[in-house]
Amino acid sequence: MPDTILQRLYLLPLSLTTVQVAPDRTLDMNCVAYLVTTNDGKHIVIDTGMVPGAGTRMNLPKPQYEKDIVTSLAELGVRPDEVDMVICTHFDPDHAGAHDAFPQAEFVVQRAHYEVARGGHERYALARPHWDYPALRYRLVEGDTEILPGLMLIETSGHAPGHQSVLVRLPQTGAVLLIIDAVPLQSLFRPDRPATPNDDNEEQMRASTRKLIELAEREHALTIFGHDAAQWKTLKRAPDYYD
Repeated sequence: MPDTILQRLYLLPLSLTTVQVAPDRTLDMNCVAYLVTTNDGKHIVIDTGMVPGAGTRMNLPKPQYEKDIVTSLAELGVRPDEVDMVICTHFDPDHAGAHDAFPQAEFVVQRAHYEVARGGHERYALARPHWDYPALRYRLVEGDTEILPGLMLIETSGHAPGHQSVLVRLPQTGAVLLIIDAVPLQSLFRPDRPATPNDDNEEQMRASTRKLIELAEREHALTIFGHDAAQWKTLKRAPDYYD
């Protein structure tokens, strides 16, 4: 049986929303997910996008476009029952809105995050029917963890307890660092970055930012920020891919 080698990374843009951040300034923010494929046929999804209808309940502006992850995967020829693993970076409603679409997958999350969410934290209640769906199987990890050769989970608390970023090492591209919400925008990727309204712990957030800066420099990584629509316009997006 061949060794598992990461083969491709697909960036899946699921929605784009223009948010008013100041009286004279707007910011385009995207909601995204990722697909990693391997040489031995595995499909690994990272996050599953927005809870259906959550934008309205959260008083967000109407998206410029909106697509669910099942549709995005279908456009790449991947069915929900072909997804082997879902990496859960955290259970915010824009990241865990379709976990229940993949009941045959193994779900991987930081133990600290899972325990806070299962304990009833109101922040994760909106997505709870999706991430706490009874049929789902969870693997709880603690700290930085290599899931497969070349696929590393990076514990980055601060935005949320037990938030995790993901490092992907590809044969041609090399290292790709998916920062997710630890640092949502490229402009914030600096040691003294300010907190954002949704950050849980400012001290942990800055420690995680410094950790990610050091990791990106050490790995010479292509660094991708989870909600930076301007950066995403410069990247390869599905059906294109990094290999």
